[in-house]
Amino acid sequence: MLTAFLRALAQLGDPRFLRVIFGGILLALLLLALGSFALIFVIGSFTPNSIALPWIGPIGGLHGLISWGAALLMLLVSVVLMVPVASVFVGLFLETVAQAVEDRHYPDLPAAFNTGFGTMLIDTVNFIGLLIAVNLIALLFYALAGPLAPLLFLAINGNLLGREYFVLVASRRIGRPAAKALRRSHGGQIWLAGTLMAAPLSIPLLNLIIPVLGVATFTHLFHQMARDDASEPVFP
Repeated sequence: MLTAFLRALAQLGDPRFLRVIFGGILLALLLLALGSFALIFVIGSFTPNSIALPWIGPIGGLHGLISWGAALLMLLVSVVLMVPVASVFVGLFLETVAQAVEDRHYPDLPAAFNTGFGTMLIDTVNFIGLLIAVNLIALLFYALAGPLAPLLFLAINGNLLGREYFVLVASRRIGRPAAKALRRSHGGQIWLAGTLMAAPLSIPLLNLIIPVLGVATFTHLFHQMARDDASEPVFP
């Protein structure tokens, strides 16, 4: 796994990697700005600028207070949901990253299965829906876990990310049923790789680099596992 990650890290300057990374940064900033403005606008539209309290009188400046509160709320929500947001982007452009890795390190491979953008979009949306639902439900358990909450966060998201990204990468070469079977036979290693991938995903901007490295790492892991299992990929 370390060798796979180091190979992925060494390719970080690949133009196709950089296009995905910088495109993700612009997309994340745009989504954050639009989300913040929308939240502030909606809350401000239904909140008076001042209220009158008994024995105290009118209190103004509520819009400014609410704006700051909304900004802090968006920051908190973005930290919690940054894993699914980053995963959306990488899922849509996974083919670009995986193909860049194979062009450089496995140039003799025939063309991969053409899954199509529509299929990737459906798979990505389904996966992101699962990620968001699980992370929102897990907020209750994070509160109960106390100091162990970070470990619970890594365990949950590491399992989800490892399972999904490995299957998406492997499906390009051997199809989804065989990819799931290979994942089950290497579940522990894939979970660990997913956990290492999830660890920095709550750090703004860095979370847009790590998923790209994660997909590249899983691409190497797939080829290593297929070779170690003496099961050559079934190419089209």
